[in-house]
Amino acid sequence: MKDKIWLSSPHMGGTEEKYVKEAFDTNWIAPLGPNVDGFERDLENYLGNDVHVAALSSGTAALHLALIILGVKAGDEVICQSMTFSASANPIAYQGATPVFVDSETLTWNMSPEYLEEAIKDRISKGKKPKAIIVVHLYGMPAEMDRIMQVADKYEIPVVEDAAEALGSSYKGRKLGTFGAMSILSFNGNKIITTSGGGALVSTNEEWIKKARFLATQARDNAPHYQHSHIGYNYRMSNICAGIGRGQMEVLQDRVDARRANYTFYKNELDAKTFTFAEEPNEDYYSNRWLTTVLVDNAEGAVDREAVRLALEKDNIESRPLWKPMHLQPVFAGTPFYGDGTSERLFEKGLCLPSGSNLTDEEKASVVQKINAACVANTL
Repeated sequence: MKDKIWLSSPHMGGTEEKYVKEAFDTNWIAPLGPNVDGFERDLENYLGNDVHVAALSSGTAALHLALIILGVKAGDEVICQSMTFSASANPIAYQGATPVFVDSETLTWNMSPEYLEEAIKDRISKGKKPKAIIVVHLYGMPAEMDRIMQVADKYEIPVVEDAAEALGSSYKGRKLGTFGAMSILSFNGNKIITTSGGGALVSTNEEWIKKARFLATQARDNAPHYQHSHIGYNYRMSNICAGIGRGQMEVLQDRVDARRANYTFYKNELDAKTFTFAEEPNEDYYSNRWLTTVLVDNAEGAVDREAVRLALEKDNIESRPLWKPMHLQPVFAGTPFYGDGTSERLFEKGLCLPSGSNLTDEEKASVVQKINAACVANTL
């Protein structure tokens, strides 16, 4: 069988081993340490806007801590974008709160500002003002942040910006991850840069970030013995993983450039009558193109998303459908939803193509050849 072409595999830059070796040489083989401090500084310098950063074990941990710091408790409601990975919604359940899901709009495929406001007004009318809004930048595409922030500010509800897929993206020249009251990043193995596993919490509120670091290290009080006045979590990033992150930060823009080039290649090579690409709406939107995503919509109905996906799978090429909306997930059955079915239609037709920054020209050509062959085979 031919070598597998992955959807999005880790891509080392060359200097990661230097930072990891320093950790070994100085015996910082533990959570915290110089690489953690350095990685946090690197992220703060990159994001700008006077943010502070806590490096954590995952993006999910970051989101969980964000909800804790915002005071989300059992019985509360939190608005969440429906079209996203489950990690955006699960921390709501960790707190015993109820997710209120909001549909996508067709411009960016992210949270609809109209349905966001409809959801807020309806929940308030039912006596349940939401405690927070979780907006996600899907596949690196910026959400309509001006309109979303206007709605959030109007009703005085804090925004938690899920930028797990969007490091390197920007909106109106401002880096994603700097708009919300708090924001989260992910450095999972498939992300644009990786720490093997890891994430970060971001905020301009330094006290919140200090609190996050405290809670993430088991909430140990300042005492010579182990004393705890709060429930804590084992959520801090290790010094080894942070060393990988420091090396990755040095090649971040190279990774963005490579993924944007993947998008351009696919757009130029695939039939526009069958494949609709997620476009940047205008010059305000700059996507890192973490994954190149398309809608498969042949006018004669002969070619669909699954026909393309299965043809690629048969040739050992990994692709996957878009995120299945959270309001359709069995685990969230019966939760409130506001929308018109846009996210469901996107899920039915949407496909993520191999998008790693380490894809070779030959691999990309092989993907396109297989897709075009599948389209011909299914239209005969």
